Amino acid sequence: MSLAPNAAAIGRSLRTYYAPGRAAALDGFLRRFLGQGELGFDIGAHVGDRTAGFRRLGARAVAVEPQPRLQRLLRRLFGRDPAVALVRALVGGEQGEARLHLNSANPTVATASEAFMAAAQHAPSWREQHWDGAVTLPVTTLDSLAEAHGAPDFIKIDVEGFEAQALSGLSCPVRSLSFEFTTLQRAVALDALRMIAALGPYRFNACLGEEMRFVLDRPVHAGAMARWLEALPTAANSGDIYASLEQARLR
Repeated sequence: MSLAPNAAAIGRSLRTYYAPGRAAALDGFLRRFLGQGELGFDIGAHVGDRTAGFRRLGARAVAVEPQPRLQRLLRRLFGRDPAVALVRALVGGEQGEARLHLNSANPTVATASEAFMAAAQHAPSWREQHWDGAVTLPVTTLDSLAEAHGAPDFIKIDVEGFEAQALSGLSCPVRSLSFEFTTLQRAVALDALRMIAALGPYRFNACLGEEMRFVLDRPVHAGAMARWLEALPTAANSGDIYASLEQARLR
């Protein structure tokens, strides 16, 4: 069974992620990582606000979004832009197929991770979330995307509990990247940290929620980032961890 996200849910996302003033704040933050003529991967593009930010900075974009109705929205927003490649797929550790579980009332939490859904059932702040449909989709990898579109300068990953699987398909270091974490599944974020650290001499910082400012006054190594994550109160809920081979980008 497959249920598309309803129009009200998509409208809510559009109002949230394209709110007045947000674009300027987003661009100010993202220019740490991308510039004119560079390439950004937007993995879990949703309604495309990050892709739009990449383009405003003069960078090319690869926007990967598996949800059919959101992919149609992205085609309307970016389909005529030759500097944006739209990919309808999941991103995982190897090519193949996987099941994407859909939340028609809240498309921001569509997930390919059954462990994520199981964890949500036991978390008070997540109990109102219901995955009421599913669709089987192709799986690609970060390496395959790089082979098809070029090596990225920045990768943003937001895939609801599937972050470690996505990173397992990356075999070469990139200059900078980010991935979403939740206190619901800290182990996934810890696995992602280890994978990134194994690729090169990365340093890390983090943002909480949708804030576009770093919580640490200086970048730290993977061990210190892991300890910060483990000590974070459950109520913090979610955020993004940023990694870069160039420490100056994380201040």
